[in-house]
Amino acid sequence: MTTPKTTPLYDCHLAANAKIVDFAGWSMPIHYGSQLKEHEIVRADAGMFDVSHMCVLDITGADAKSFLRGLIANDVERLAFEGKALYSGMLTPEGTVIDDLIVYLTHYGYRVVVNAGTADKDIAWMLKQAQGQDVQIHVRRELAMIAVQGPNAIEKACKVIHEEWEATVKALKVFQGFPFGTVEDGWFIARTGYTGEDGLEIMLPAEEAPLFWKALISVGVAPIGLGARDTLRLEAGMNLYGHDMDETISPLEAGMGWTIAWEPADRDFIGRKALEAQRAAGVAMKQVGLVLEGRGVLREGQIVEVAGVGKGIITSGTFSPTLKHSVAIARIPAATGETAQVDLRGTLTDVRIVKMPFVRNGKKVFN
Repeated sequence: MTTPKTTPLYDCHLAANAKIVDFAGWSMPIHYGSQLKEHEIVRADAGMFDVSHMCVLDITGADAKSFLRGLIANDVERLAFEGKALYSGMLTPEGTVIDDLIVYLTHYGYRVVVNAGTADKDIAWMLKQAQGQDVQIHVRRELAMIAVQGPNAIEKACKVIHEEWEATVKALKVFQGFPFGTVEDGWFIARTGYTGEDGLEIMLPAEEAPLFWKALISVGVAPIGLGARDTLRLEAGMNLYGHDMDETISPLEAGMGWTIAWEPADRDFIGRKALEAQRAAGVAMKQVGLVLEGRGVLREGQIVEVAGVGKGIITSGTFSPTLKHSVAIARIPAATGETAQVDLRGTLTDVRIVKMPFVRNGKKVFN
């Protein structure tokens, strides 16, 4: 049996009495006492997550841009200035999702952040595709990563970063990052996140992470576990790899059509031909949000029945702490209208179909 890996902040979690679980082969905090309270803190104030289990890669070399333009469905040509980021799927030749990732343009090349559970297969796939090209893939496991999220996140984080960085951090646009210090030992701060709130994702040297974590606590940023991270991202309508998409699902079926850069038409990214064929034939399934405003909880794996149309499945579901009722992400037949039913313990229960997200900046956003 493989022993779970630990992040540079593991001792900080133990000191805070975190409940530790195995997540994608890592020992990670699920909560620090109350998942519900932690969720509410992020929606109302500022919380921080240890996301050091995610994998940071730096991609350099003369062919780095052309390599990435062929590797992912979105187009790094869209990165118009240093620090700009984009979200994309990395696809199989069959047009299904190997992983979802973020790419930043830097002054030395590109920085890519991939999921913890898929990191090894992602790196192997990238190395295979890079053969014969002037491309170097640097795995930056010496970096930690802390996400500070919530309406007061940027203000509080700026209290404990270097004073000379503060103006630059506050000026960051959404989906923009900026390196501080040298490539080898510096920090990288981005205005990105996974909660539906404003905030920062901060990459920094592992040995500096515990002190920074404690400094954030000192200014009122609360540690938040993976449990609340999941309910927050679900309220925000954000996919989780291995649940809402994987290597059996295309981005067109997983609500990721907006991440595919179809133009220019001569950019032959991996999976393009399969996606073009699927689009031409008509996509059979679509991703939607489900709302259950009565009693019961929508859960992953429950069957969605659409009278006269067919069946779908819930890919992520939970009780929404913000809305006080259950919501879910589901993949259902494309012909479905505004209502459906979910099999809750043998009883077909009415649900509404809505456009996601469910919550943004702490407020309900669907009709």
